Amino acid sequence: MNVFGVDIGGSGIKGAPVDLDRGDLAEARHKVLTPQPATPSDVAGCVAEVVAHFDWSGPVGVTFPGVVTGSTIRTAANVDKSWIGVDAAALLGDRLGGLPVTVLNDADAAGVAEMTHGAGRGRGGTVIMLTLGTGIGSAVFIDGRLVPNTELGHLELNGKEAERHASVKTKDDKDLSWPEWAHRVRKYLAHLEMLFSPELFIVGGGVSRKAEKFLPLIKNVRAEIVPAHLQNNAGIVGAAMATRAR
Repeated sequence: MNVFGVDIGGSGIKGAPVDLDRGDLAEARHKVLTPQPATPSDVAGCVAEVVAHFDWSGPVGVTFPGVVTGSTIRTAANVDKSWIGVDAAALLGDRLGGLPVTVLNDADAAGVAEMTHGAGRGRGGTVIMLTLGTGIGSAVFIDGRLVPNTELGHLELNGKEAERHASVKTKDDKDLSWPEWAHRVRKYLAHLEMLFSPELFIVGGGVSRKAEKFLPLIKNVRAEIVPAHLQNNAGIVGAAMATRAR
């Protein structure tokens, strides 16, 4: 069974039909740049463009980079603040011509996909999925059950939000080497380990394609650290899965 998934990020909006049985994309994804400013109307237009690229006419799951309760946006750290208070499912459904839309936190979607079809499959205990990109998203699982909307990228670390210290955007903006950035990521993981004592960290986002460049450099963290199997497609897969769960 195929369902459409869309992943809204701070820099790009990507989507594709997803084979829910395989837990992977059914077709190559289509991506457009996130508009700046990333207002609800402009982002909704980009989502519609991605969906129209495939001439899709069924249910659509959509991720959002912030806290989502029901289908209402509660925080918007890396997109325009005018999203706060918006019923995203209603807005996007209207822009998509009445298609049924399910909306959830972006890292939660990626985590559900990885726990079902990827690096976290069959793992118990406490597992933390992190998506490293424009910001840092998080999904926390306890014996396979999601604790939604944790947003641990906004924890304080070295006097600032952790994502301002260890995101991929920070690496790029400060032109950090892989060892320099890995040191920052290690400090962040150590902070999370102190707070949550996870058995496993799953590191996702686009940078997971280059895991060999930085994960081996992260030392003195007790938990196992692995790259996401679905890499930067995890959010799309999890978004599609959410339409079946609700």
